[in-house]
Amino acid sequence: MSLLFRYILKEHLYPFFIALFILLFVLLTNFLLKAIDKFLGKGLSITVLVEYIILNLAWILALAVPMSVLIATLMAYGRMSSDNEITALRTCGISYLKILMPSLFFGIMITFIMIWFNNNVLPETNHKARLLSRDISRKRPDLQFDTGYFIDLLPEYKVLLKERSDNLFKDILVFNHQKDGSQRTIIAKNGKIETIIDGVLMKLSDGVIHEISSELNDYREIYFSNYNLVIPVDNLNLKRKGSNIRSDREMTSLMIKDKIRAYKGKIKQTNERIRKRLSKEIPITMKYENIKIVQKEILKFRSALRDSLGEDDIKFIRKKRRLKNLEQGVKSDFKLIKTYEKYISKYEVELYKKYSIPFASIVFIFIGASLGIIIKKKGFGMNISLSLVFFVVYWAFLIAGEEFADKGQLSPVIAMWMPNLVLGLIGIYLFFRTSKEQKSFNLNFLNIFKKNEL
Repeated sequence: MSLLFRYILKEHLYPFFIALFILLFVLLTNFLLKAIDKFLGKGLSITVLVEYIILNLAWILALAVPMSVLIATLMAYGRMSSDNEITALRTCGISYLKILMPSLFFGIMITFIMIWFNNNVLPETNHKARLLSRDISRKRPDLQFDTGYFIDLLPEYKVLLKERSDNLFKDILVFNHQKDGSQRTIIAKNGKIETIIDGVLMKLSDGVIHEISSELNDYREIYFSNYNLVIPVDNLNLKRKGSNIRSDREMTSLMIKDKIRAYKGKIKQTNERIRKRLSKEIPITMKYENIKIVQKEILKFRSALRDSLGEDDIKFIRKKRRLKNLEQGVKSDFKLIKTYEKYISKYEVELYKKYSIPFASIVFIFIGASLGIIIKKKGFGMNISLSLVFFVVYWAFLIAGEEFADKGQLSPVIAMWMPNLVLGLIGIYLFFRTSKEQKSFNLNFLNIFKKNEL
């Protein structure tokens, strides 16, 4: 590795980590502000909060890294261009491509790291983050038992407490309407209430229990001196539950490929079932690709049969009924195939996304290096702003592509690689224009940044 190579590579590292830190902070802060309602009043420990942040930091990192590469490249070449180092290198006969090679090495290295990260680390963190988020949402804080009004937060129970002295409650009224329709009313003079694991314990004294059966034909009255009532409360304390069910964003490439193969197998089986159904009732002379073709063939066959047998013939009436049932069954099968195809498209989108987003780092190298030389050193804020413009464009293409792919209007591979293709063409164009040193070349939209600096 030459001295020049190490020098240019080193120029990327400091702005890259600075930009990455700032972006992570901004994106994480924005995420936490949106998710703050999830934590309020839950009584969560600091350990759980830190775990939640770390787990969600993974997908934020996957977004921030390509943008940080763009910012770092802009700043590195902007600084070198501003200090006339690029001019000096070109004067020495060093080509623009050779000057760019350290950056490309940096981008390729980041790309492979993020591909590994997106395929191995991100699915697992997404899975754990979803489970933790679900458990937090289900968690109920320790119930507050106040006097003077009905407390209806307990499942199947309503509680009224009239007086309270320290930890002792007086004049306690408990209504219990069970799922089978039976009812129970508990009246107690005194009682203590404690929270236990996944439940509430009411230690009642000097009271009576009124019970009515679901048929309202059986009534019991039970007096007690001391009575312990346990009311189960699901997830009163944070209860961690696992799950083997994973969404597309929680799967590795191998998992996704297995899912795709499974759905393709189901499509094959369904097509075979359609063929067998049709072969029993009508002669098969062609491949039926959709329900419209099937309906057309059934109508043609039915018309021919009616002409040969007659409208009122018993054989024709029975055959007509079977053909109607056949049409409905095949129609359902084609709908099922469409559903399978949507699932396949969804999984393919996620599969290609694992590779296309990391590859954006290489695309941004071409854009960042060329723009850095053109605009020179304009400050960290401008580099952030300019990077944000290109990243928003990139993300807009990515989201649009995903929407079109989900609707079946665009191939998943094209949808996910289209942002790289579009910005890649822009990057290559900037590269060749910059390498030819055509000073007449200018970007008019950059004037908005120059005005802001005055």
